[in-house]
Amino acid sequence: MPVAIITGASKGLGRALAWALAGRGWDLVLDARGAQALAEAAEAVSARGTRVSALPGDVTDAGHRAELVAAAWRLGGLDLLVHNASALGAEPLVRLEELPLDGLRRALEVNLVAGLGLVQEALPLLRASRAGTVLAVSSDAAVEAYETWGGYGASKAALDQLAAVLAVEEPGLRVWAVDPGDMATDLYAAAVPEDREPRPEPAAVVPGFLRLLDERPASGRYGAPALLDGAR
Repeated sequence: MPVAIITGASKGLGRALAWALAGRGWDLVLDARGAQALAEAAEAVSARGTRVSALPGDVTDAGHRAELVAAAWRLGGLDLLVHNASALGAEPLVRLEELPLDGLRRALEVNLVAGLGLVQEALPLLRASRAGTVLAVSSDAAVEAYETWGGYGASKAALDQLAAVLAVEEPGLRVWAVDPGDMATDLYAAAVPEDREPRPEPAAVVPGFLRLLDERPASGRYGAPALLDGAR
């Protein structure tokens, strides 16, 4: 069975993607900082008959990243690495003149540095897979200038660039940066708590991610609207 690591998998997009992959027979290594929420997610996902290794921890911790990759190895290897864990830098979001520098550092550490660290740890297994894939969850804030989204957007823009360079350096892998679009997640609620406009549930965008895995297009940056159009 194929094996995936999904960070930030206790809720939101990470949990929805884990549920979908489990339904396709994937074995999973799931990560999140909240141990209880992660255990609940893992129990739900494993009910679909797949093997699930749930490891609570912080992706900025090198030891934790090594544990995630070791767990994938014990399941048989690694075919897909999903870097979904994210930090905003400030909750709620604030203008750049007010953005705490420690908050910006945290966003960069979680969204960018930890992503590269996990890729570095996982590369031997990904290279050994016949379908080694890295999927970095991006944002439209990486390419658009939205007020108060500067720190988070800068970290995601840097993640996009990292993914693009990795694709050049590792032509044997697929490396995708994917903007899932606005979703009803705790992250968005923490970013803009006063915004009560209805948004799609994370599960609604998962078919676009599955389309990527099915069709395996060239490495690059992809957006949810186009992927979902083709997935219907």
